[in-house]
Amino acid sequence: DAKYADFTIAQLQKTHAQPFFIACGMFHPHFPWYVPRKYLDMFPLDEIATPPVKEDDLDDVPEPGKALVSGLDQQIREHDQMKDAIQGYLASTAFADRQIGRVLEALDDSRYRDNTIVVLWSDHGFHLGEKRHWAKGTLWEEGTHSLLMFRVPGMTRAGKTCERFVSLQDIYPTLADLCGIAPPAYVDGRSLSPLLKNPEAAWESTAITAYDERYISLRTERFRYIRYRDGQEELYDCAADPREWTNQIRSPKYATEIKKLRASVPALSEMSPAMPLKRRGKQP
Repeated sequence: DAKYADFTIAQLQKTHAQPFFIACGMFHPHFPWYVPRKYLDMFPLDEIATPPVKEDDLDDVPEPGKALVSGLDQQIREHDQMKDAIQGYLASTAFADRQIGRVLEALDDSRYRDNTIVVLWSDHGFHLGEKRHWAKGTLWEEGTHSLLMFRVPGMTRAGKTCERFVSLQDIYPTLADLCGIAPPAYVDGRSLSPLLKNPEAAWESTAITAYDERYISLRTERFRYIRYRDGQEELYDCAADPREWTNQIRSPKYATEIKKLRASVPALSEMSPAMPLKRRGKQP
């Protein structure tokens, strides 16, 4: 990651006669969590909090959903390594943050500071024991909620936060829009320019996450709806149940909302063949 940052910094220090694009991808906090000791020391074990766990949390989850849960949780708990594992994740994140900070500092010191768009995102979320799972690969909140930040000179304002739900598929259309380029017709997603100008702008706040051809999740500002290939379902009222502990799919209270969400699931034939279905569209 330090080498990636060094390379990017070197590009920012050059003179470019034409507009340029730089993709700087960091490996951490991906496994394995190997970082200099000082980053681990930033997070003492006695100060680390572990996420609350509901022992029967998975009892109301359909079998295809349970199949996505890794066996790491039991091993980590049996060896009393919860805090050590979380420390490794936090330290790796801090290390990656430092490398990103170095790149941004170089941009600030360069001639391109005031005419360069910056987009920062993570490709997926990460479980640290929530719902008895570790790492990625689920359709619940921790696995699908990712980081997304835009900095557009003359448009965005520092410190502003947007609470709408969008998709990583929106990044390409947004950059094309900001640069005055028409994206190809087969590209999915929407330009986020309205939200960059006004974080409170009206927005159809729905994000779709697909995993292989068997699973799909819809997230709105209040609900998460999951449907598996065999037709089994989950529904969570994320406003009342942010940890997604209670599957409400059989609750008459939510019948109207369930009907709307079911109707909103795109058919596989509607999903762009230009991209593989596996892990399409994470939800920042």
